[in-house]
Amino acid sequence: MGVQRPSATLQPNRVLERIRQGKYVLCSSATPYPSPKIPEMMGMIGFDCLWIDEEHQDYDYDQMFNMGLACRASGMEPMIRVRKEGDHSFYRAFEAGASGLMVPHVRTIEEAEWVIKYSRFAPVGLRGMDGVEAAAKYSLVPMQEYMDWTQKETFVLFQVEDKESLDILEETSQMEGLDGFFFGPADMTQSLGVPCQFDHPQMVEARKLVGATAKKYGKFWGMPVGGAEQAAKLNEEEGAQFFACGAAIIMLKEGYQAIRDAFDKVFD
Repeated sequence: MGVQRPSATLQPNRVLERIRQGKYVLCSSATPYPSPKIPEMMGMIGFDCLWIDEEHQDYDYDQMFNMGLACRASGMEPMIRVRKEGDHSFYRAFEAGASGLMVPHVRTIEEAEWVIKYSRFAPVGLRGMDGVEAAAKYSLVPMQEYMDWTQKETFVLFQVEDKESLDILEETSQMEGLDGFFFGPADMTQSLGVPCQFDHPQMVEARKLVGATAKKYGKFWGMPVGGAEQAAKLNEEEGAQFFACGAAIIMLKEGYQAIRDAFDKVFD
């Protein structure tokens, strides 16, 4: 009797499956902790996606790789928000195990084209080829099969968080290889000159433009939310499907604050 071996089969992307079925996607973050234990627990609870923030955190390749392993072990997809340090930034993130990329501050068509060029294999782009990394199942699947799979089962999101991004939205929405948009409210308030005024009419107009344009060209979109009620409203009224909610550091802060407040209330 032969030895029982783990499968090297390329699997469907849970995020994209849910999007294609018209369902919502729930994403959260372990920020700022690189431990694989948090994403493993999140996957067991039922989250769809882990947001690994390379832009603002100092994660290294091995830390992101290990978080990705924990995601896959618990049925969740790892998404990396990349640092834009060069052509390699995009394909190295995929090679670290990302199922999807979030690209911050895409302000020009030239930059958008650059991102897609090095995030997608030919014929869409010219992503660097390395068929022996973990994402390619260590060459246990044919390279062409892996390349075809990545075109269908990985995703690329542009963050819309600058007024310049709004100006090119119609064009970027038509780009092959781009799957959707993630509206960034915090930076957008700065860019529009209304810092921290998230309900300002200009902000509402910008957000609705993202949703309408995404729908027009068959892309999905999402944004950070404060809870399920806000997400449901955005889903019903504006077609948003991809929601980021919570982060480890925020949950710890709120938990510790609740303990401190409870003791103060009882003992003071």
